[in-house]
Amino acid sequence: MFPYPEQYRLATPPLTTSFMVFWALFSHSIFADASPFALYPLLALFPLVVFSHVFLIWNAQGLTRLDQGFYALVHIPLAFVVWTFTIMHVNGNAFS
Repeated sequence: MFPYPEQYRLATPPLTTSFMVFWALFSHSIFADASPFALYPLLALFPLVVFSHVFLIWNAQGLTRLDQGFYALVHIPLAFVVWTFTIMHVNGNAFS
């Protein structure tokens, strides 16, 4: 059905992280600080990134599992930092 299904699966975690940034910028410009409608999707996106990496590791064969493990080892901490800053951006001045 898809011409390159493996490339689509590999792109899922970075695209989810990119969507975090897009959602934070978009929702902060529309909703008030600490809006639950803006915050709850962000809270669900980081576990989705982790789950997608676990799926990629589980679905890989042989030596590529090690490659997927390194991919997750690099991307998950970076996605956590992005996730933290998007939550801070959406909350705005609600903590002070």
